[in-house]
Amino acid sequence: MLRRWAVRDAAPVTAAFADPLMREQTSRPIGSPEDAQRWIAERTAEWEAGSAFAFSVVDGADTVLGQVSVGAVNRRHSVGWVSYWTTAAARGRGVASQACQALARWAFHEAELFRLELGHRVNNPGSCAVAHAAGFAVEGRQRQKLAYDGVRYDVELHARLATDPEPLAAALKPVRPGASVPGPSGGIGR
Repeated sequence: MLRRWAVRDAAPVTAAFADPLMREQTSRPIGSPEDAQRWIAERTAEWEAGSAFAFSVVDGADTVLGQVSVGAVNRRHSVGWVSYWTTAAARGRGVASQACQALARWAFHEAELFRLELGHRVNNPGSCAVAHAAGFAVEGRQRQKLAYDGVRYDVELHARLATDPEPLAAALKPVRPGASVPGPSGGIGR
């Protein structure tokens, strides 16, 4: 399920960003519940401004599994930038792919966007698999776009259009029993 971030999510956000893989996913460190509350407040402010729409990805017990968002929204051209992350426990289960599919349906139908873009470092095959499973086609490579710890990385650019066909559900990895996943109508909840 996808739902908007809430103040009650401060502890799971703090825990998610304690993972070394997650530290590069934000411009400022999130090392405390106060940092997480600030991060959640920023997501709420972006939503209210219409500049970005971030969802918490949760299971049937409302456990935070990750985030999916569409940001850098350009209303003139009806374009947005998709980003996602999952907690360590949710990785490899198809959660990000299914969340990206649900987000795309929401963005095309509710936010009235036409084009969604996303990018990942070329040395991140997991993120590439998420993009493909969620129906995002490869469009090219952005040379040395990102820098981490003094190393520059190429980024592979993907995009999905509102007119593209829905990806096949068979391309998704199954989710563990008992987990809730977005349904065919988009699964956007609460």
